[in-house]
Amino acid sequence: MAPASLRPLRSRNFALVWSAALVSNVGSWMQTVALGVVVTARTHDPLWTGLVAAAAFVPMGLLAPVGGVLADRLDRRRWLAITTLGEAAGAAGLALLAAHHAPPVSMVGLAFAGGLCAASGFPAYQAMLPDLVEREDLLAAVSLSSAQFNLGRVVGPALAGVVLVAGSPAWAFVVNALSFGAVVVALALVRLPAPAPVATSDGVVARLVDGARVAMAEPGCRAAISLIAVVALLGSPFIALVPAMAMEGLHRGGGVTSALVTAQGVGAVAGALALPWLARLLMRRRLLLGALLVFPLTLVAYGASPSLVTAVVAIVAVGAVYIGVLSGLNTVVQLRAPAEARGRVLGLYMMALGIIYPVGAVVEGALATHFGIRLVTACAGLALALVMAGLLRLRPSVGAAFDDPVAAPVVSPEAVAPVVR
Repeated sequence: MAPASLRPLRSRNFALVWSAALVSNVGSWMQTVALGVVVTARTHDPLWTGLVAAAAFVPMGLLAPVGGVLADRLDRRRWLAITTLGEAAGAAGLALLAAHHAPPVSMVGLAFAGGLCAASGFPAYQAMLPDLVEREDLLAAVSLSSAQFNLGRVVGPALAGVVLVAGSPAWAFVVNALSFGAVVVALALVRLPAPAPVATSDGVVARLVDGARVAMAEPGCRAAISLIAVVALLGSPFIALVPAMAMEGLHRGGGVTSALVTAQGVGAVAGALALPWLARLLMRRRLLLGALLVFPLTLVAYGASPSLVTAVVAIVAVGAVYIGVLSGLNTVVQLRAPAEARGRVLGLYMMALGIIYPVGAVVEGALATHFGIRLVTACAGLALALVMAGLLRLRPSVGAAFDDPVAAPVVSPEAVAPVVR
């Protein structure tokens, strides 16, 4: 019998999408590291490091809700293929800019354009997951999706380090552009249930408003969206600022950036594979609450690390616990959002992450320019620990909202409206 963490791979559809996404994420992490190193090396300013990461994530906040509307209205498989081709075009453009030594602002602009495509398609990918596996395997599927993302984080930065040392950063962008082809091929081979008929002719704004009503009416979805916003502001910016930690905090080169990103990925993969087993042992709610409280403490340890060795050890722990936070909150939304509004609720969840994470990255990057990246990272972790402890103590209903729903989830008004053909 397959371990619980690997059971979703028995599904042909999930295995196809998972494998293709792994190939694509290796390329994407090569691009992320190369882009951060190029911009940091040309500017020597942590603020620019935060800006380039923000450019890739701001679109998630702007377009994820619209992508959620489209995921509930269009064929999710075809829409994801179209947006993936758009991302490939953006990566090819970055290769040209890097090869011609374009100024950082132009690279930030093209990273923003690639982020627009990713933000438009990602809700469709997220909303597809419950159609790829059985309900009891959903947490394992979300965890495996996180694991493949972070396997890409392990392999991609290592390959990026080789490219940065042996050749031009432009090659990292070329590899990323080619890697998106794996996703397009896999989506062409996947077979999914026919999309549910749209039960309303309302426009985008009306459907967004209805999705927001559904999310706010469901306690688990509401709590998950609120908590991911807090985590994104104070905790998540450590990801964008890894190049600054390596080059300005530890006074090392671009190769150390790859080492830190890879170490975080190793921790995240280990954490993701352990999640289904831990959820059975501790119960999913208790596991998520524990991750929300421990994650800030690992950030404090990472920020306070005085050497490369201690920083690598600390960021492994950061990666392991952070993936528990992300997978746990995502699974809450997947389980509790009604199927006909799942794309829109997930779009709102990703909007909270996509808008607030880049804000936090820019703010922490600006503070790091004046106070140092290590001090800012440690203080952000301490602030997050205080907020989480206070919130969970003063509002115990937040934790209770993470229990599996007993009754059917809240249904949006359109689910019972006449079908408009």
